[in-house]
Amino acid sequence: MPHSAKLFLALGSIAALAAVLIGAFGAHGLKERIAPDLLPVYKTGVEYHFYHALGLILVGLAAFHLPESGYLKGAGWAMLIGIVLFSGSLYVLALTGLRWFGAITPVGGIAFIVAWGLFAAAVVKAP
Repeated sequence: MPHSAKLFLALGSIAALAAVLIGAFGAHGLKERIAPDLLPVYKTGVEYHFYHALGLILVGLAAFHLPESGYLKGAGWAMLIGIVLFSGSLYVLALTGLRWFGAITPVGGIAFIVAWGLFAAAVVKAP
């Protein structure tokens, strides 16, 4: 198995596992503990976390065919950074009520956009 495939399949699986755990915690442990207007913020974090965990798995699968693609590797790292910054900032905002964490969220969103652009470039540039 190519190293890049193994790396992004493992990262995607771990990210998906974390999304399920974080989502379950939100559904069962937070309803009564955070402000009602912050629960949708938390859910948005989980939703994008899960989408991009699956995106990491997609990068890992594509790496079987394009194991040396710098674009593909960049896409994987950008997705991981996006999960940390986008979803992570929303989790912290929802759990603490510190709304300034919302200023970090768009940086994660940009990382997601870059990731999908790099993924497309990897496919277009493939031999």
